[in-house]
Amino acid sequence: MNPLCSRCNLVVYPTEKVNCLDKYWHKGCFSCEVCKMTLNMKNYKGFDKRPYCNAHYPKTQFTCVADTPENLRLKQQSKMQSQVHYKEDFEKNKGKGFSQVADTPEFQRIKKTQEQISNVRYHEEFEKKKTGGDSPHQPSNPSQAAYQPPAASQNYHYDPAPEPVRQAAAAPPPGTGKRYRAVYDYSAADEDEVSFVDGDVIVDVQQIDEGWMYGRVQRTGQQGMLPANYVEAI
Repeated sequence: MNPLCSRCNLVVYPTEKVNCLDKYWHKGCFSCEVCKMTLNMKNYKGFDKRPYCNAHYPKTQFTCVADTPENLRLKQQSKMQSQVHYKEDFEKNKGKGFSQVADTPEFQRIKKTQEQISNVRYHEEFEKKKTGGDSPHQPSNPSQAAYQPPAASQNYHYDPAPEPVRQAAAAPPPGTGKRYRAVYDYSAADEDEVSFVDGDVIVDVQQIDEGWMYGRVQRTGQQGMLPANYVEAI
């Protein structure tokens, strides 16, 4: 028995039958629901088991959620749960401090630049103190300052000792001291300092203070002051 056409409800014979969208159609009845343009199996688009052309195919749109009391209650509950999770995470991470910065080549470059800037500022302060002259109440060398009792006719006046500055050290005798290896490049910023590059071996090293040493660069034979944080012991 021949089926009926879904458009005109007339019998569809095999020679003019189109089977699509779980229905049967005459070839002329298989058309767009809006503009009635005749369609075929290549250019139709189905929606809700009805054929449409590309121009009139229904576009899906998002529906607006009604602001009902139930939705408001769910929204408030979700907000409270989010705040609870935030407070829990805050209590867990409280007191742990900042996360450790990865020791990447970029971070090493920034660290090296900051150290060089700090070293230049140190030398600038040193030059200012050296060219500024001695104070009339302060001895030029704090280690040589001696206590002088006040005279009977003068009021006693106490001057605090000035901050110690880096003093140029005499060259140690050859063949003594420790051996160090340079871990950064360094360019001398003063005439009593020595320049070197990463990997240079520094021999005859003598410790001057916490931040400075005296040594000789084995590669160039030059000797002088060098920063202690630019080298490591061999």
